[in-house]
Amino acid sequence: MSIHPTAIVAPGAEIPASCTIGPFCTIGPNVVLGEECVLISHVVLDGHLTVGRGNRIFPFASIGVAPQDLKYAGEPTRCVLGDGNTIRESVTISRGTAGGGGVTRIGSGCLIMAYVHIGHDCQIGDGCILANAATLAGHVTIEDYAVVGALCPVHQFCRIGRYSFIGGGTTITQDVLPYSLTCIERNNHAYGLNKVGLERRGFTPAQIKQLRAAYRLLQASKLNTTDALAAIRATLLPATPDGDTEHVRYLADFIANSPRGIIK
Repeated sequence: MSIHPTAIVAPGAEIPASCTIGPFCTIGPNVVLGEECVLISHVVLDGHLTVGRGNRIFPFASIGVAPQDLKYAGEPTRCVLGDGNTIRESVTISRGTAGGGGVTRIGSGCLIMAYVHIGHDCQIGDGCILANAATLAGHVTIEDYAVVGALCPVHQFCRIGRYSFIGGGTTITQDVLPYSLTCIERNNHAYGLNKVGLERRGFTPAQIKQLRAAYRLLQASKLNTTDALAAIRATLLPATPDGDTEHVRYLADFIANSPRGIIK
C-alpha cells in the first residue's frame, strides 16, 4: 500500500493495498475505498463514504462532507461513488440528508471537472460530464450520459434527462428534456436534438429520425406541451414498442412525469 507519510488515515478506514494515497490527504474512519483508487494530494474523504474501483481524485477535492443544509444534525447519512470516475481539483460532494433519502450517489465513468459542487441527495448516473464550476443544489437528478456545461447552476429537485447537453452558463430551474441540446440566449431554451452526442453514443439513424420527429411536434408545431405529448403518443408510438421507438417512448414518459415542468 502506498500511503504518503503526511497523509492522515483514521482507524477504521478500509483501504486496499492497490490504492495510492498522496501527500496531505485526510481520510475519515467510515470511508471505504475500492481497488486501485488514486488520491493525488490534499484530498478530504469524510463521512460514511463508499468509493468504487479505479477512481482518480485530484487535489483539494472534498467528498462525503457534511451537507450545506441547516436541517442537518449530524445523522449518519451516506455518499456512494461508482467505478472509474475522474474527480478534478476543488470538487465538493456532500453526503445525503435524512429528509432527502440519505444518500448522495455518483455513478461510474463520470468526469467531474474542477470546482464542481454536487449538493446533498443528488443522484448522478453513469458516463456523465460536469464541466468546470457546474453547481448542483440538493436533490438534483442527472441521468446517464448527460453533459452539464461550465458555470451552470441547477435548481433543487430538477431532473436532467439522459443524453442531454446543457450549454455553459445556463441556469436550470426546470427539467431538461432527454436527448436535447439546451442553452441560454435571452431565456433558457431547448434548441432541439443533441444529434452529435447521440451519434457518438451509437444511436441508429432510425432512432435519431424518430426523436427528431418528436422534437418537431414539441417545438415547431405550435402545440402546447399537453397537446404535443398527445400527438407524439398518437403518431410516433405503436402499440408494441420496438428498438426505434424506445427512446421516443422514454421522452414522452419523461414529459408526462415532470413535476417541475420542462424547458421547452
